[in-house]
Amino acid sequence: MPIQEYIQANRERFLDELDSLIRIPSVSAKSEHKADMTACAKRWAELLLSSGADKAEVIATEGNPVVYAEKLIDPAAQTVLVYAHYDVMPPEPLDLWKSDPFEPEIRNGRLYARGADDDKGQAMIQVKGFETAVEYGYLKCNVKFLFEGEEEIGSPSLEAFCEQHKELLKADIILVSDTSMISAEVPSITTGLRGLAYWEVEVTGPNRDLHSGHFGGAVANPVNVLCSLMAKMIDEDGHITIPHFYDDVEEVSAEERAMIARIPFNEEKYKKAIDVRELAGEKGYSTLERNSCRPSFDICGIWGGYTEEGSKTVLPSKAYAKVSARLVPHQNHETISRLFMEYIQELAPESVRVKVTPMHGGEGYVCPIDLPAYKAAERGYEKAFARKPLAVRRGGSIPIIATFEKVLGIKTILMGFGLEQNAIHSPNESISLDIFFKGIEAVAGFYKNFCEACK
Repeated sequence: MPIQEYIQANRERFLDELDSLIRIPSVSAKSEHKADMTACAKRWAELLLSSGADKAEVIATEGNPVVYAEKLIDPAAQTVLVYAHYDVMPPEPLDLWKSDPFEPEIRNGRLYARGADDDKGQAMIQVKGFETAVEYGYLKCNVKFLFEGEEEIGSPSLEAFCEQHKELLKADIILVSDTSMISAEVPSITTGLRGLAYWEVEVTGPNRDLHSGHFGGAVANPVNVLCSLMAKMIDEDGHITIPHFYDDVEEVSAEERAMIARIPFNEEKYKKAIDVRELAGEKGYSTLERNSCRPSFDICGIWGGYTEEGSKTVLPSKAYAKVSARLVPHQNHETISRLFMEYIQELAPESVRVKVTPMHGGEGYVCPIDLPAYKAAERGYEKAFARKPLAVRRGGSIPIIATFEKVLGIKTILMGFGLEQNAIHSPNESISLDIFFKGIEAVAGFYKNFCEACK
C-alpha cells in the first residue's frame, strides 16, 4: 500500500487524535492549567503507544512532566530521537478568535485552534509519519520520543532532565517539527535558529501613585523614563547600542548572503500580509537577513499607571516592560543578559530605581547540510512536495536545540511544516490540512531514506 494510500485511509483518525490533544488547554504559562499539563502528557503517551511505540511513559520533572517513548528495533542500528512540546501559548485575546481556541474547527481546508501548528499539529506529523513508516515496513532504525511541557516558557526543567537521562536519550540524530517553510509552494528545511535572551524590567519612582497635576514636571514619571531607556537601545540605523553586544556576532559569508538573496520573497506581499506600510531594521541588510541571521531587540510588552476605561490623572509609581533579544550563533545568552543589565543601569537616571530580572534564554544553532539525516529529510520533502526543499535560516528560537548539542552531543534536523499564515502565538492559529498530510508523507519518507542510507 503506497504511503499516500495509508495516510488517506487513516485521515479522519489522524485528525480525531489531534483534536483530542487540542481540546486539552495545556498552557504552561498559567498555573491554573497544571492539571491540564499532566492530562496532555498522558494523552500523548496513549497516542504514542497506539501509533507503534513499544513503550511510553510520563516522567516527572521539577516542572511539567515529560513524555518518553521508544521503539527499539536493533541495538546495533542507528537511533532517531524525536523532540516536540505539548504546551501551548495562552490564547488571549479571546475576542479576536473566530472560534473557540480549544475546540478545533475546520474552515476552508484549515484546522483552527491553539496548538494546531505550534506544536501539537507538527508533533502529530512526526508521530503519524513514524506510524506510517512502521506500518509500511520502512522502520529499520530505533526511534525515541521526548515531548516536554515547558517549551513556551523556556524549557526550564529539560536541561536537567537531559543531564540525568543521557543514556536513556542516547541517539544519533534528533528530529524536530517546530519550525516553518518558506511557503506551501516552496518547501524548506531550517538550518539555523537564533538564540534568545529575555528580561523583565521594573522602573520605580515615587513610593506611591501621585496626582499628575500636583507632581507632574517635578517628579520623574517611571513610564516616561522606561520609554526613554528603551528608545536608547536601538539607534537610527537599527543598530543595537548595548556595548559589546556585537562582539561575537557571526558575519554571514558572501556566499550565504547570495543564497538568501535567491530565496523567493515578495516584499510587497509580506508587508500587505501584516498590514504595514514600510519595513524597518538594521541598515545594510535585507529583510530576510534581518529576521534570520542578524540579532534583534524588541519590547514584547510595556505597562504602568492607569489603563482602564476613562481618565485618571496619575503619575504612576512603577512601570514595567518585558524585553527580548534574538541572538545569532556564537552569542552567549548569559553574556548578553549581563551586558543589557549593566547598560540599562548605566543609562538610568538617579530619579528612579531600575530592577532587571532575567527570564530565560538559549543559544543559536546551525545544522550542516551534508549530514546523512539531512539528506534523508531533503528527499522526504522532495517526494511529498514534488520540489527539492531550500536550506534556510529562520529567525525564531528553540533554545533547547543548542542544549541538546551541548548536553547530548547530537545534531538536530529541523523538519518544520509551518507557514506564516498559520499565525502561531496569535488568535486564529491554524494549519493547512494539505500541508499536514504532506508532512506525514515527508516524515515517513525520511525513515525510508535514512534507514536505506544506514544499511
